[in-house]
Amino acid sequence: MEEALRNDPPTSPALGACYIVGNSPTAGWSGKNLCLAGYTSGGWRFVSPQDGMNVYVKSTGTLASFRSGTWEIGALRAASVVIDGVQVIGSREGAITAPSGGTNIDAESRTAINQMLTALRQHGLIES
Repeated sequence: MEEALRNDPPTSPALGACYIVGNSPTAGWSGKNLCLAGYTSGGWRFVSPQDGMNVYVKSTGTLASFRSGTWEIGALRAASVVIDGVQVIGSREGAITAPSGGTNIDAESRTAINQMLTALRQHGLIES
């Protein structure tokens, strides 16, 4: 895939070039909303996307996935992330309460813990 969600066909496409057609296609792509458009020696060929279809977008180095009638660009969906056989990210866990109370309060440690909890929440790894 050369680039994603393009409405206007390129003026001089290379043989084998492929694009994701946008929502408002023009010219030779008119009526081919969200299709894959590939340029061949016989002209443009179109493939209608199917739910779950994935393509690599060369211009951005990301994946595009067709889900529920639209293309998701750069979004990855998974139940877990495994690196070298070790799960490093799994499903989201429940909220973790920030430290409070206690007889010996270490303000520096408490600040560091709160910063870690904030980062985990911002990345969606734990609930808020």
